Amino acid sequence: MAKRVAIVGAGVSGLASIKCCLEEGLEPTCFERSDDLGGLWRFTTKVCSVTKCSDFAVSGQWEVVTMHEEKQESAIFDAVMVCTGFLTNLYLPLDSFPGINAFKGQYFHSRQYKHPDIFKDKRVLVIGMGNSGTDIAVEASHLAEKVFLSTTGGGWVISRIFDSGYPWDMVFMTRFQNMLRNSLPTPIVTWLMERKINNWLNHANYGLIPEDRTQLKEFVLNDELPGRIITGKVFIRPSIKEVKENSVIFNNTSKEEPIDIIVFATGYTFAFPFLDESVVKVEDGQASLYKYIFPAHLQKPTLAIIGLIKPLGSMIPTGETQARWAVRVLKGVNKLPPPSVMIEEINGRKENKPSWFGLCYCKALQSDYITYIDELLTYINAKPNLFSMLLTDPHLALTVFFGPCSPYQFRLTGPGKWEGARNAIMTQWDRTFKVIKARVVQESPSPFESFLKLFSFLALLVAIFLIFL
Repeated sequence: MAKRVAIVGAGVSGLASIKCCLEEGLEPTCFERSDDLGGLWRFTTKVCSVTKCSDFAVSGQWEVVTMHEEKQESAIFDAVMVCTGFLTNLYLPLDSFPGINAFKGQYFHSRQYKHPDIFKDKRVLVIGMGNSGTDIAVEASHLAEKVFLSTTGGGWVISRIFDSGYPWDMVFMTRFQNMLRNSLPTPIVTWLMERKINNWLNHANYGLIPEDRTQLKEFVLNDELPGRIITGKVFIRPSIKEVKENSVIFNNTSKEEPIDIIVFATGYTFAFPFLDESVVKVEDGQASLYKYIFPAHLQKPTLAIIGLIKPLGSMIPTGETQARWAVRVLKGVNKLPPPSVMIEEINGRKENKPSWFGLCYCKALQSDYITYIDELLTYINAKPNLFSMLLTDPHLALTVFFGPCSPYQFRLTGPGKWEGARNAIMTQWDRTFKVIKARVVQESPSPFESFLKLFSFLALLVAIFLIFL
């Protein structure tokens, strides 16, 4: 049984892994190469290598070699949890931008950006329309003379504020909505989502609409971008054809645009330089991991990768749920299936075959948030049982099914059960609006409220019947 666990990385997944180890009575030691946040934290400590001990087939132990203040140390651990994530190495594809070496202005990766003052009275080009690129373009537009946002494939820009002023994720990420999406053919789901998103912002009019609308692309959360575009503060442009000394030429035009600063919001790649490829090999932007966590071929399941996934939902509870299950596997409480079964699933996922129902998660590391977490919760007997709940606590069952799929749901039962979970679920909307309801108003009760509650209850009965049919 694993006792001492080495945790590599003190980000959100690393912190969750520490917590889960402590909950299961294990002894975590966290190694963090930076000097911030990090059991036992060992700051400014670089992990040089993680290798199998000579008796790994029997003990499952690992030798972890670290470097701190130019001094190398070695220690033996019963298990290792790698929590370095997928935003580790800057992706700066300068070879894809002809003439960049001749550019006399300033250019850098978005990770190096700290403060918008550098853009004051400058002509700025931001390359890449992810969340980082759009955030930087919007911030720059308040100070810069002119801002261009270059995108090759476009993207879906959504507001954090959804219908009736509700937070978008609390409305979109529900078990009811998820069941509907997964029950409908992919073209219909895609059409409905596109229609809903365009109700707020017609992407075609703003030059933002994605080229490939069949595969799900990460949403860009930015409330300000449309306003900055329509007021002429940010200009959307296609990909770069050529970079010159003090200007750029975009594709589909011969006009040169003077540029002082280029920001490459071109994303990241990931790697595990401290692990031999025989342990974990990275290919085509993903690793061969069972449930995105465990290498399938190891003689002992004592190494777990946490946080190497891109769910359509919050990464923090996803990483924590991964860690909850992984720690119990490392401890020996839960067992993995035979290697052949795990390898078959891994290979099936790599084929990226769409199911033709629900959203299309065909890109590396993408996953359905609720479906994936429920699967992991099943392994530790912590998945909410809606059928049983409907019989014993129908009010909670309705709220769990139709309300936001918040992490409180993952603490209703099983190991790590929290007695306050039910109350937290039933009062989550109260807490959401308490801070902004500074002015108390009298709301007239809706005559249809009772009818809607009855309809919701009947819909839940039908949904559960379909699930267990």
